[in-house]
Amino acid sequence: MFMEGGMDQLIVACDHGAWILKDELVKHIRANHTLDVCDLGVNGPESVDYPAYAAELCRRIGRGEARRGVLLCGTGLGMSMAANRFKGIRAALCHDEFTARMSRRHNDANVLVIGGRVTGPGLAASIIDIWLTEPFEGGRHQRRIDGLDAFGSV
Repeated sequence: MFMEGGMDQLIVACDHGAWILKDELVKHIRANHTLDVCDLGVNGPESVDYPAYAAELCRRIGRGEARRGVLLCGTGLGMSMAANRFKGIRAALCHDEFTARMSRRHNDANVLVIGGRVTGPGLAASIIDIWLTEPFEGGRHQRRIDGLDAFGSV
C-alpha cells in the first residue's frame, strides 16, 4: 500500500454531480484496501460549488493529514482545475486504467479525479485500485515533477 505508519488516510470529496459514485467508491475502498477513508461529502443531490470541496481536500493534503485524495464531480474537469491551483498538488483526471497507471508511474499524482457522470462504477473502482497500488517510477520523472514545482505561482 502507498502509505505507511500513521499516514494511512485517503481523503475523498465530491460535488452533487458525483455523490452516488463517491458513496460506491468509498465502500469499495473500505472493503478492498487498508485505508482510513475521510469522506468530506457531499452526501446528496443538492447543488454545491465544487471549488470549496477541492480546496478543503487540497488544504488537508497540504497540512499533511493525508498524502493522497480523490475528487469527483460530473465530468472531473472542474475538480481537476481547482485542485491543480494548490501548491504541491498534482491532480490527474483519469478516465481509464491506463491514465490511472501513468498518473502514478510518471506523474506521481497525489490527487485522483474522476467524472461521476462519465465513468461507470466498475471502471471507477478499477481506476481507484490501480491508482492506489501503482508505484511512482522516479528517475527522469522526478526531474520533470521538480520542474513543475519550480513554476510556483506563475
